[in-house]
Amino acid sequence: QVQLVESGGGLVQAGGSLGLSCAASGRTSSINRMGWFRQAPGKEREFVAAINWSWSNPNTYYTDSVKGRFTISRDNALNTVYLQMNSLTPDDTAVYYCASTRRTGLTAQTVDYWGKGTLVTVSS
Repeated sequence: QVQLVESGGGLVQAGGSLGLSCAASGRTSSINRMGWFRQAPGKEREFVAAINWSWSNPNTYYTDSVKGRFTISRDNALNTVYLQMNSLTPDDTAVYYCASTRRTGLTAQTVDYWGKGTLVTVSS
């Protein structure tokens, strides 16, 4: 079992920045990739960003709408993944969920564990 706990959500004005953290505990040795999803009101949960957990393969992945604005990073010593969000717009308003998988790809279908989510609200 892996437990994921998000923190850092809140209210920010459009154009502002916000950082999220996700601390993993439990059987973290089973993690191959971690990342973030988000779900806006009335919409389906969507992939945001992911990062490989291996020291030897630090590749990152982003959905097109956040490329150049969001940065995902990790600290393996702290078992923590981060999401730095810049140039936020009201369209980024959503509950952001941390997720992990044992598999090579992180999609909603391959997620093994989910965090409970943290709300990000971007005001116009």
